[in-house]
Amino acid sequence: MKHIILFIAILFGFGISAQAQKSGPANPQPGKCYVSCETEDVWETTEEKMLVRPEYKTLKVIPAEYKNVDEKVLVKPASKKFVYVPATYKNVTESYQAEDPYKKITTTPAKLGSDTKTVVIQEAYNHMEWKSAYADCQSKDPRDCRVYCYVEYPEQTTGIGIQTLTNDASFSSAPAGGQTKTYATQVEVTPARYETIDIPAEYITITKRVLVKDETIVETVVPAEYRTYEVTRLKQEGGLSEWVEIDCKLTDLNVLPIYYPLGSARLTAEARKVIDNKLFALLKAKPGIRIELNSHTDSRGSASSNQDLSQRRAQSVVDYLVSKGIAKKRLVANGYGETKLKNGCVDGTECSEDQHAQNRRTEFRVLPN
Repeated sequence: MKHIILFIAILFGFGISAQAQKSGPANPQPGKCYVSCETEDVWETTEEKMLVRPEYKTLKVIPAEYKNVDEKVLVKPASKKFVYVPATYKNVTESYQAEDPYKKITTTPAKLGSDTKTVVIQEAYNHMEWKSAYADCQSKDPRDCRVYCYVEYPEQTTGIGIQTLTNDASFSSAPAGGQTKTYATQVEVTPARYETIDIPAEYITITKRVLVKDETIVETVVPAEYRTYEVTRLKQEGGLSEWVEIDCKLTDLNVLPIYYPLGSARLTAEARKVIDNKLFALLKAKPGIRIELNSHTDSRGSASSNQDLSQRRAQSVVDYLVSKGIAKKRLVANGYGETKLKNGCVDGTECSEDQHAQNRRTEFRVLPN
């Protein structure tokens, strides 16, 4: 077949010519078929990122925590009372720490400044330029009196605004809070004399606010901000020719057993499964080959509508394979309508449904590059 290199080597004393060895695969096998394929370019996309805002931190003060504690304190000790001479007392004032002090934290937030980064948008250059001739030039040829100057043009720059960290967040602490209170008590001055009577001690309950957790600070780091952009680079250049072994039957037209809804080019779920098994698997296993898809109709209906329907049906197979990642250039879609009937069921001829069905077909074959 045209463009297909078919090697059927039946060696009965006959050798393969040197020219055939040069243009074909290196070591062809008897009974095998090969197609010439062109490798594709391999591209690689990577991400690059640029710093647009530096990292900085924020500070948050967590208030101090207290709890109330009840404490029983002695306000009058036990004593003795004499019948005839009672004991005497004096009042004494005692102090206690009613509230513990804490460290008061004051924060200063981070301060961002602005700056301008200068970039060169045109490099400096120089060249020779000529100016008009002298007014008193004596030559009739004005080119004799032109003035040539070596002119230098400085580089041109522009500024891009950026943010900088002027002062990072900080904090300081100082003593604060705390409270002292007093309570009164009586102290015995002279004991009772003669007959004594025991006087029990007296107590009161006081409440203290005890510091459980001092004031603290929570530091949060605000991460740097980057801008990401994609760069596509050629990883491996294609365009190289290589020979790929192929099943010889695939170089001829093969029926693809798929069926479409009446008058439609939509692929059914069963049709997509057949395409996956027959064509997609082949194209993935042989990444260099090309596939030709030909769709046909029976003679019923107008020739123009049949031509359009067959083209859309062949194209629907191509579009499905492209959606699964197959390069469009590896696929050829042809619609032949009713122009290539397999039997004599032309317009005006009575045929059975089975005979018409033979003409409604989609075929494929492998093409060389």
